[in-house]
Amino acid sequence: MIRVLLVEDQELVRQGLKTLLNRKPDFQVVGEAANGQQAIEQVQSLYGTALQPDVILMDIRMPVMDGVAATQQICQQFTEIKVLVLTTFDDTRYVTQALRCGAKGYVLKDTPSKELAEVVRSIHRGYTQFGPGIFEKMMACTPATDASPPANLQSPPQLELPRGFAELTRREREVLCLIASGRSNKEIAQQLVLTEGTVRNHISHLLTRLNLRDRTQAAIVAHAFLTWLENCDPSEGG
Repeated sequence: MIRVLLVEDQELVRQGLKTLLNRKPDFQVVGEAANGQQAIEQVQSLYGTALQPDVILMDIRMPVMDGVAATQQICQQFTEIKVLVLTTFDDTRYVTQALRCGAKGYVLKDTPSKELAEVVRSIHRGYTQFGPGIFEKMMACTPATDASPPANLQSPPQLELPRGFAELTRREREVLCLIASGRSNKEIAQQLVLTEGTVRNHISHLLTRLNLRDRTQAAIVAHAFLTWLENCDPSEGG
């Protein structure tokens, strides 16, 4: 059973999400909040009980306390609870901030119910999750690299790569692609026939090379430059 806390200031939207998720046999909505402060209070109240949430669906723009501030506080204090940001196409700056604060991904509010349930399940299993369509806008808001996102991601020769990309080894590029696809360290190790310790070392090295904080930022960058990563000459690098 996946226990979910809904944080959304619009009651109609919140009730719609509650109805949608409660119809799934593996979901239980354990609480609701209309702003970030209420969300923190709900988590504090439910933490350590049988109703402790596994995943929080967190709206971004809310009164009293927004979703970014609430995400930061919850992720710092309750590290095992995963936050999934609910967003619109125009909220990318806030989404980027929430990801830096520890959110495990985002999903657009108009995502069909079946897909939304799958996203929540993926987050619960420990994967990161990024909805379609706004990666370029998010990259424009992410100061993790010195380069601006390319105007046309479908034309690799025109890509202005972030600092450090050219120095990635072949194995680091492979690991980065698998991070972008949502693979865990164990799954990456199995696919590349490596130990999990070696995978962790590769991830540490590539984060350092790209000046990224964590694998969430790495996944954002990897998605934005996935064409280059997938088509780079495999003979290049170690």
